[in-house]
Amino acid sequence: MLKDFKAIAAEYDAEILFDCGMSSFTSFKIGGNADVLIKANCEELIVEVARACALKNIPLYVVGKGSNLLICDEGLRGVVLVLSSAFSQVCVEGVLLSCSAGVLLSKLCQVACEHSLKGLEFAYGIPGTAGGALFMNAGAYGGEMKDVILSARFLDVNDGKIKELSAAEMDLSYRHSCFNSGNNIILSLCIRLEKGEQAEIKAKMDEIMKKRQDKQPLEYPSAGSTFKRPPGSYASLLIEQCGLKGREVGGAQVSRKHSGFIINKGNASFNDVVGLIKIVKDEVFSKTGVGLECEVKIVDNCQL
Repeated sequence: MLKDFKAIAAEYDAEILFDCGMSSFTSFKIGGNADVLIKANCEELIVEVARACALKNIPLYVVGKGSNLLICDEGLRGVVLVLSSAFSQVCVEGVLLSCSAGVLLSKLCQVACEHSLKGLEFAYGIPGTAGGALFMNAGAYGGEMKDVILSARFLDVNDGKIKELSAAEMDLSYRHSCFNSGNNIILSLCIRLEKGEQAEIKAKMDEIMKKRQDKQPLEYPSAGSTFKRPPGSYASLLIEQCGLKGREVGGAQVSRKHSGFIINKGNASFNDVVGLIKIVKDEVFSKTGVGLECEVKIVDNCQL
């Protein structure tokens, strides 16, 4: 197996690592070793790796910035594709932004601002990539990817073909897209914005960033908001009302700054975070009757 992936990586001059710790590739700074990790530098490599994994029935994981992932301490059996800087290209044509899936949202927002394009300000400061944002229909401060996405190209791993979907075909809803299920790898996006005043766009981006810095525990590793917003309320409000702010399990803590965040306060393990998530969900449900749903993607066999 290893020889096959070594050969593919060599063909495309891509970096390949074996028994590689995943904690360096997630914002939570948690995760055991992956059998094989390849830093993807072109779409052709992704197609070849996906085909090889499918033929040999080897698990395949695709990671952008890893900002919404919690990976188990036992690591990942199979192959991990990490999108390298080669997947951070942005092209502007009128009010359209075309970008690779691995471009950081912060960079995408800055490019939009430089070209006086408005509509993407909500995403400024979301710590992830464009592909990851579309995958979960990320949103904040009154906006979400559903509002701006026009189309996306992706690899259908089932048949090895690159295809395209329009926004209407993506089944976009709160923290959901059609990419959540199925075997597809997002490769690039086309986003439609509107012409605006650059000074106003920048001011709104600065305002949103200041709110993030003031309210969120950005000084600690985390995966952002841990729970989805329940209908008619906020997860952070319910958690605080249940007296869970500051609750700890090992190195994991419900942030004292923003109770919607579970943070890695110091050398937290996967089990620490999972255990704390379970405590929060159980106590909130017991005291309020509201069932919180995880926003973080947990990569393990356990079910929360």
